[in-house]
Amino acid sequence: MSKITRVILMVERSRAFGRGLLHGIVQYSNLYGPWLFYIQPESYRKSRERSYKWMKDLDADGIIAYTWDAKLADMIVDFGLPAMIRGIDKPTGNSYCITTDQVAIGSMAARYFIERGFQQFAYCGFDDMVWSRRRGENFSKMVAGLGLETFFYRQPKAKRLRTADKEQAGIAKWLSSLPKPIAVMASNDDRGQDVLAGCKIAGLEVPREVAILGVDNDELLCGISYPQLSSIALSIERAGYEAARVLDKLMKGQELSDNEKQVTISPLNIVTRQSTDIMAVEDRCVAEAVHFIRKHTREVIQVSDVAQAVGLSRRALEKRFRTALARSVHDEIKFTRVNQMANMLMGTNLPISQVARLLGYPDVSNISRYFKQLKGMSPLEYRKKFGPK
Repeated sequence: MSKITRVILMVERSRAFGRGLLHGIVQYSNLYGPWLFYIQPESYRKSRERSYKWMKDLDADGIIAYTWDAKLADMIVDFGLPAMIRGIDKPTGNSYCITTDQVAIGSMAARYFIERGFQQFAYCGFDDMVWSRRRGENFSKMVAGLGLETFFYRQPKAKRLRTADKEQAGIAKWLSSLPKPIAVMASNDDRGQDVLAGCKIAGLEVPREVAILGVDNDELLCGISYPQLSSIALSIERAGYEAARVLDKLMKGQELSDNEKQVTISPLNIVTRQSTDIMAVEDRCVAEAVHFIRKHTREVIQVSDVAQAVGLSRRALEKRFRTALARSVHDEIKFTRVNQMANMLMGTNLPISQVARLLGYPDVSNISRYFKQLKGMSPLEYRKKFGPK
């Protein structure tokens, strides 16, 4: 009887991020294992020494860890077992990286708000978290490309002032000082909750005065918010699967290719909920036109249909649309339908031809051409990269 593979999992389970990684790891184990998992006790998470002793006492073959504790990450590296770690910046010894594309996350958030016509932007994160600072920097960089400023929330230096009630009151004061309407990127969904609380304390309307976007798309957290929180969905489950696949090669002594030495978590799409479901444009007809287009993403509509829906001539709508959003009505229709197709490619196993038919395209070539123009890859390539296993 062959020896069963034993893997240590040092991954938190209270949030969607950790659970997503675990789902992907288990998917791989179910297909190519089975593996026996040792799951770090929650009570050990605050003690490096207890965590290290716990690992040392186990007869394990590999480790998958998710930590921002640099000293604990070093301990795992020094342990010497094959490891995939979220918390180290580059491969070290027998340990390889799980990283998050903070540039793409910040850029996606900025583009999302810009496409909705916002001209004023803010970022609320955690000052002492490297990943949070990087998201804010990249969000700000994208906004600066338009010649616009990003307002940053700065946490109080004293730890005693960082309790939930005190910090939410501070966020409320900060939000009140900002120009309106304003688009706020929160570093993650937890921070999005704090911004929502700050709006309630300050008596600010969401999304009319403050539109809020989180990161991680924790469906429970976003769903219990009021109003519900829009969020960037990440390829967390796929990253868990890939981390397990690479770890399997390491444990078997197989060589890794250069692109396997780092598993990257990328932004997939933005799930729009009530906290951003508004167009920040003064032209009500343009806002109504965009709403009509988004309501009919699964139908083949023409510019004339949109113009009729808002009671304008085609020419008048085109002129007002370009003035407000710097793009044509036709571009908005293509953009919205391509995003709908992307969501279906990620969320279903339907054949691409069937997805096209559901969107009203009997011939997949037209929508595929638009898709490649906007996403930089074909629908098939997109599904292979981001779709379900």
